[in-house]
Amino acid sequence: MTKKKTNKIALIVVVLLIVAAIAGIIIKGMNATAKTVASVDDLEGSTIGVQLGTTGDIYVSDYEGDEAGTTIERYNKGTDAVQALLQNKIDCVIIDEQPAAAYIENNSGLSILDEAFADEEYAFAISKDNPALTSAINEALETLKADGTLDSIIKNYVGSEDEIGKTPYEKKDVDRSNGTLTVATNATFPPYEYYENDAVVGLDMDIMQAVCDTLGYELVIEDMEFDSIITAVQTGKVDVGAAGMTVTEDRLKNVDFSNSYTTSKQVIIVKTSESGSTLSLAEKFKQNFIEDNRYLYLLKGLGNTIIITIFAVLIGIIFGSLLAIVRTTYDRTGNLPILNFLAKVYLTIIRGTPTMVQLLIIYYVVFASTNVSKVFVAIVAFGLNSAAYVAEVVRSGIMSVDPGQFEAGRSLGLPYAKTMRLIVIPQAFKNILPALGNELITLLKETSISGYIGLIDLTKGSDIIRSVTYEAMLPLFMVALIYLCLVLILTALVNKLERSLRKNER
Repeated sequence: MTKKKTNKIALIVVVLLIVAAIAGIIIKGMNATAKTVASVDDLEGSTIGVQLGTTGDIYVSDYEGDEAGTTIERYNKGTDAVQALLQNKIDCVIIDEQPAAAYIENNSGLSILDEAFADEEYAFAISKDNPALTSAINEALETLKADGTLDSIIKNYVGSEDEIGKTPYEKKDVDRSNGTLTVATNATFPPYEYYENDAVVGLDMDIMQAVCDTLGYELVIEDMEFDSIITAVQTGKVDVGAAGMTVTEDRLKNVDFSNSYTTSKQVIIVKTSESGSTLSLAEKFKQNFIEDNRYLYLLKGLGNTIIITIFAVLIGIIFGSLLAIVRTTYDRTGNLPILNFLAKVYLTIIRGTPTMVQLLIIYYVVFASTNVSKVFVAIVAFGLNSAAYVAEVVRSGIMSVDPGQFEAGRSLGLPYAKTMRLIVIPQAFKNILPALGNELITLLKETSISGYIGLIDLTKGSDIIRSVTYEAMLPLFMVALIYLCLVLILTALVNKLERSLRKNER
């Protein structure tokens, strides 16, 4: 038997083993028996879904790692946890009572257990560095309680069937000379905060609007991930956190809280029967994209994604090329040792840390004391990240050019910089164009994490739609299709440019 044939057989055996292993995992998962949760006592040994950073997450952490094998699955949104429950990926969801009621109203086959998991009170988070604002908001809440406004707002959202929707709060025409009050929320938490007609609305938002009317502020709402709200308040990116937040000892270490404005409880959502949508594909499409002009979330996200990608690429190419020139200059001549050292440190740090961590550091640390546009922050973050990879791509392209080309330029009397600009770099650019195209495509897809700083990109747009319609498939497939189309367009443009440059060589 030849060595070549032996290698083929070995490869086939390895592939078959991998396929068998994957099939075993799938079959095991399909045959896994879900545990029935009928009370709090049944939580031990079950798989519990929670929203990351919520009090439900904090409370169930005591179960994690117990002898019964309890597993905690943490999701960025309560909607995602509910969808996981519908798909039998988890046994139950622990979440706040009113959002739970909204979830089961829109999802047949789910129910809330009669036994509450925990009682809690909601309050607004405020920076420890701003006690005056805490005092002012407490006074405003007392005023709103005294004149019945607070009770009216609460009943409009969580009152009896005869009360819900009957007393919507109307923004008052008052002097707002005190400026703006920026409120951070997570608009996937109905009825406290959610999207309606491209605006964040809900019980918390109405209360904050009433507070602003009382104190003379203009309300500005920032939608972001729930676990980012405390950080945003703590770093001064926003003034107040309002997202159905419960006062806990850990949170009090980082921020102050207003007086409680309402009470709630953590409840357990379980699946009681198989639920399936009776809507046709056309009806689902209409529900997800046409009703209330929900397609606008995707259009807005697409616009932000394209803007961030274009300007981040420009930063990446310009700054990355400068880094590459510094490094190649040092490699060839030994000049610029300090700049070369700094460039290597920069490349090591940027390439050695996740893009999302860099984005959060730039937003919450570098620009902590400024209120610059989130789009600008994303452009800077992704541009600096891309520069590190472009630098190595450009450097490899420059080093691939025949040294004789550089020597020929120098022999003609051209200075070093002019030789690089007119002779070496143009040739290097043709060599590295495919790699630069790949970096552009990678950067485009990396912008999907922009939602972590509250910026609406394509992925965040689909998240907003999913939080309203509770439909997972269509919004995600639509976003995937848009990204695919963008990648195909970019690939075609890069290929066309490459062919055009190659023609000049004939």
